[in-house]
Amino acid sequence: MSAEQRVGLGIALMATTMFVLAVQDGFSRHLAGEYSVWMVVALRYWFFAALAVALALRRPGGLRAAFASRRPRLQLFRGLIMAAEICVLVGAFVVVGLTEAHAIFAVCPLIVVALSGPVLGERVGPARWAAVAVGFAGVLVMLGPGGEGFGWGALIPVLAAAMFATYAVTTRLVARDDAAFTSFLWTGVVGAVAMTPLGIWAWEPMTGRDWALMGGLCAVAALAQYLFIRTYEVAEASLLQPFAYLQLVFASAIGLALFDERLRPEVALGAAIVVGAGVFAALRARRRPR
Repeated sequence: MSAEQRVGLGIALMATTMFVLAVQDGFSRHLAGEYSVWMVVALRYWFFAALAVALALRRPGGLRAAFASRRPRLQLFRGLIMAAEICVLVGAFVVVGLTEAHAIFAVCPLIVVALSGPVLGERVGPARWAAVAVGFAGVLVMLGPGGEGFGWGALIPVLAAAMFATYAVTTRLVARDDAAFTSFLWTGVVGAVAMTPLGIWAWEPMTGRDWALMGGLCAVAALAQYLFIRTYEVAEASLLQPFAYLQLVFASAIGLALFDERLRPEVALGAAIVVGAGVFAALRARRRPR
């Protein structure tokens, strides 16, 4: 596959991943509002791990071969940081709402750009560092510290963004040595092991309707994880970042339409600044190979 074909495939995968992630977050927004976040996330991971293991058993060499990794410590770290990030972000959906949480979470691609240099060895020039600084200024506009609209809960999506960016760059890093399915399997199993004690501790009965919604959440969550890993396997992290903002568009539409949320003006302005800075940074990254 040529370099141009890899970039095109990466963009298509990223756009698809962002849509699936937005649908996943819509399920999570409802379920976490009715039940414990720990239980909801644990159920996701139990399904995810069961699916990953079942697929691994059907592959040549079985489960042992699928688990074989050249970077086991990094895979373990990836799995743990992803499980923690999901808990933090789902909690943010409940505290500040799906729409506002994603507006703040939009800073994540800029954090990926900032980490791409020191972690991945990708070249990040002065212009892209300036874009990162502008993007964080946009986050301050959204948070409005000291203003009437400020709430400490708004810092939760910032933490989630930093954690997800760490997961993203480590996914790209480990893809240099391990296959996409190996990373997929490690993510599911490590997360399931980590979340099981919390999920059992927080267990509570669910209605039949919510079990159906939980099934939908599990299916799209597993699909999103595999698409995400596959995306960063085929293209550079910094080149894909403009398309990561599609998740903000999709998730905001779900939040406004299904959960009767609203977007405060300062959050909309800050999100526009962050997205603009992110797109600029990514365009600069695309100019470099040319």
